[in-house]
Amino acid sequence: MTVASPDRPAGSKQRDSFNPAEKTPDLSPKERKTIEAQSRPNAALIHETIRAEGESELDRTASALLLSGLAAGLSMGFSLTVEGLLHAHLPDASWKSLVSSFGYTIGFLIVVLGRQQLFTENTLTPILPLLHNRDGRTLLRVVKLWAIVLAANIVATWIFAAVIAHTSLFAPEVKHAFGEISHKVVASPFGTTVLKAIFAGWLIALMVWLLPGADSARLLVILIITYVVAIGGFSHLIAGSVDGFYLVETGQATWADYVLRFFLPTLIGNVLGGVTLVAALNFGQVVPELR
Repeated sequence: MTVASPDRPAGSKQRDSFNPAEKTPDLSPKERKTIEAQSRPNAALIHETIRAEGESELDRTASALLLSGLAAGLSMGFSLTVEGLLHAHLPDASWKSLVSSFGYTIGFLIVVLGRQQLFTENTLTPILPLLHNRDGRTLLRVVKLWAIVLAANIVATWIFAAVIAHTSLFAPEVKHAFGEISHKVVASPFGTTVLKAIFAGWLIALMVWLLPGADSARLLVILIITYVVAIGGFSHLIAGSVDGFYLVETGQATWADYVLRFFLPTLIGNVLGGVTLVAALNFGQVVPELR
C-alpha cells in the first residue's frame, strides 16, 4: 500500500513513472513542470490511456455496443461513396487512384472522431485489458464485444451497399466507379488477402495507439494512416465489406466470393495484425515500467 506524505501524495510513485522529468532528480520544480509540458507521452502512459478506454468499452451494455457498431458500419459506407465520386469525376490519368484514394479516409474520420465502434479498432483497445488481467471474465467480455460489434458492422455495411446498389441515388457512371473500385476486394487469392489484411489490421491498430499522443494532430494521423491503407490496397474487413456487398447486390460477385475470398481471409489477417503486431508488442514493451 502506498503511504501518503505531505509532499508526496499516495499514488504519486505510479504517476511519476509516466513523467520523464522524474528521471533527472536534480531539476528545479519549474524545470520539471516545463519538461513535463513539452514531453511526449511515453509508451506506458499511452498504454494505460488505451487500457482505461478498453475497460470502459468492455463495461458498455450490449445495446449500446450494437447501436454504436451499426452506426460505424453505416459510416464506413462513405469511404466507398466518396472514393467512387472522385473516381467517376476525375480524368483518366496515372495519378487518378492517388487522388481518389483520399475518399477512402472519410468513413474512418467519421467513425474515429465520432467514437463509434469499429471492429478493427477493437483488436487493440479491449485486448490491453485482457493482456493485463489475463482472466476468463475479461476474455468473455472481449468475445462478447467482438461478436456484437462485428455483427453490427457487417449488417450495417450490407444495408448501405444494398441502398446504393438498388436505388437511383447515384448516377450510372458513379455506380460504375463503385463497381471498379469494389472488384479489388475479391481479386486476390486467399493467402495474399490474409497478408494484405495483416498490414491493414496492423496500421489501423497503430492509428489507435498513436491517437492518445497526437493531440491536435489527430485528424492528420487518421488521414495519413487510412490513406496508406487505401493506396497500399490493404484489406480492411469493414470498409471492404461495403465493396464486397456492393458486388453481391449488383450481381458482380456471389456470396461465396464474399465469404471465402474476402471475409474469412480478411478477418484472420486483421485480427493477427492488430493483436500480435500492435497489442502484444506494445504491451510487452511497457510491462517492466508498469510493474
